Amino acid sequence: MYSNKDFRYFRLANFYTAAFLFAKGLELVNIDRTDPKHSQFVFKDCPERELLVRRFNFAPEDSPEVLIDVRKFVMAIKMLKDKLYQGGI
Repeated sequence: MYSNKDFRYFRLANFYTAAFLFAKGLELVNIDRTDPKHSQFVFKDCPERELLVRRFNFAPEDSPEVLIDVRKFVMAIKMLKDKLYQGGI
């Protein structure tokens, strides 16, 4: 359904990067559990996604581009864990 070659979607396995993208408002469309040891989060791709991932990985500490309300980030983590372990999307 969401193939690796479908450029409308962005896939990643890193949980905290996925939580960051989710907290920033990107749409999670699926969690690929084909490999039970390494699930992949599938997001609907958008133009700002590449910039968000780059900032998450390489921005200096306390950079305003990556600061998120902690409550929003905690909620994103909880929601992703619920979806990951309960199979809901």
